[in-house]
Amino acid sequence: MNGNISTGIETLNYIRDYNVVITEKVRFTSIIILTYNQLEYTKLCIESIRKFTPENYYEIIVIDNNSTDGTVEWLNEQEDLKLILNQMNLGFPVGCNQGINVAKGENILLLNNDTIVTPNWLNNLDKALYSKDNIGAVGAITNNCSNGQQIGVAYNDIQEMLEFSDKINISNEEKWLYKTKLIGFCYLIKKQVLNKTGLLDPLFTPGNYEDDDISLRILKEGYYLLLCNDCFIHHFGSVSFSKDMNKFSMYFSINRAKLDYKWGFNVSYSNNARNDLIEMMDCDIRKKIKVLEVGCGAGATLIELKNKFKNVETYGIEINEKAAEIAKGISNIIVGNIENMEISYKENFFDYIILGDVLEHLINPWEVMGKLKRYLKLSGKIIASIPNLIHITIIRDILNGKFTYTDQGILDRTHLRFFTLEEIRKLFTVTGYEINDIKYNNIYVNEPDHQLINELCRITNEEMRSQYYIYQYRIKAGKIIDPNRYIKPELIKLKYMLMRIDNDVYDIETIDYIFNMYENNEDYFIYDIKYFINKEIINKEKVIDKIKQEASNRNLDELIISLGGLM
Repeated sequence: MNGNISTGIETLNYIRDYNVVITEKVRFTSIIILTYNQLEYTKLCIESIRKFTPENYYEIIVIDNNSTDGTVEWLNEQEDLKLILNQMNLGFPVGCNQGINVAKGENILLLNNDTIVTPNWLNNLDKALYSKDNIGAVGAITNNCSNGQQIGVAYNDIQEMLEFSDKINISNEEKWLYKTKLIGFCYLIKKQVLNKTGLLDPLFTPGNYEDDDISLRILKEGYYLLLCNDCFIHHFGSVSFSKDMNKFSMYFSINRAKLDYKWGFNVSYSNNARNDLIEMMDCDIRKKIKVLEVGCGAGATLIELKNKFKNVETYGIEINEKAAEIAKGISNIIVGNIENMEISYKENFFDYIILGDVLEHLINPWEVMGKLKRYLKLSGKIIASIPNLIHITIIRDILNGKFTYTDQGILDRTHLRFFTLEEIRKLFTVTGYEINDIKYNNIYVNEPDHQLINELCRITNEEMRSQYYIYQYRIKAGKIIDPNRYIKPELIKLKYMLMRIDNDVYDIETIDYIFNMYENNEDYFIYDIKYFINKEIINKEKVIDKIKQEASNRNLDELIISLGGLM
């Protein structure tokens, strides 16, 4: 449910009469609002700002794009507004720029006129914006939006909405998330950042995708974007375009193409964070880890990693130089083709290497998998997604004599290699990996295709059924370790030291030897401990607990976190 609020006089009066004391101090903010008709929404928006924003810490700049419904007359009656009255509709980007050019604030807030702000809204946004020097802009959550900024609500009037917002609008930095873009219905930007990026691009007139564009420019300058899940405001949504959805769809498509052309890559695709691959990374979220993404695009997945793992170091390799320019602002990026480039990372460096929809694009994926192995820690993992050639939609087309390449999907025209589950297993095995986990993504399958699968299973066997439904495989794999490693004298001794703890016959020499092994080779230690505990130790928890206890005595917090994932 998107939340229902009347635009009538009863809502306006409720806001005016609402009993609230606003004492917070924020940096002076220029709130920029565009209007084009829809007066009833504008009244609610401006009245909510007056009621819920610290007095003397803001200015309201309204740019009207030639309204004809009495909006101009009402605006002229207001004494606390800075007005720009256009004689024609100049669109959203140009209108916002007019407001920015006369703004006095340290902060610029782009706010849609079809919003109702709430207690603590600007205070919470301001705290997030200035929490770090490298935060460039922040945004709010709402009831009606895209980009993961919409949450579920169940209110039916202004009173219920404000009660709902009171529960959310409690400042909490744990609820701030990094994003690759923010939606422009409520977009708070440091003025000093806009001085570097430049204003909104009039290319996107009358509106749509100007917020994507300014988000990319902020990232390119090396600043982060934060979504504040501790700031909720109400958004009626697309009021200006709602009466002509055909025009909205037209500008949406046109401006999306303009965005891709301007930046030189498919922005929507590149900004798609692979949360399905991130969820396969099962290490402790407190652990210090290094992650490489091959084919990182503009860095969406790398940014999302920072939301889950607070101590992650992110690295990327990207063949598209223009996309890499964005990712460079927020991560360690190398531009190049993984198949023929020299890689400058240390060996045994990464805890995870992500290959999201990459292997099928390569001339020689076997060689690349072998190359990457030397940069993966002994306990490190490859996380990959690979499309399934025998998905029922492909089989159906082949049976009808078709093998037609498309702009996206399994038969994407840029795909050079094709895999079934069996061929995926071979790829990993022959390049020296052991598959630890296989998950999958499915898409909708219609009834005729269900029937075709039934027929195929009669020809092949029932065990193949699931493979005809699977659209894409997700693989987690680690290095196959040479068993000769564990006949080395120092590792044989480590095994016996662990067995002494298991049998309660250990002494200080036992403990010291174990921790000397850790200090001499941290990268291999956890893997070796895990190997011996699984193979040789009876009382596994007892041995791990003893090592964790001693690690605590030695203030080895990172080791304690790593040991926590062994059982």
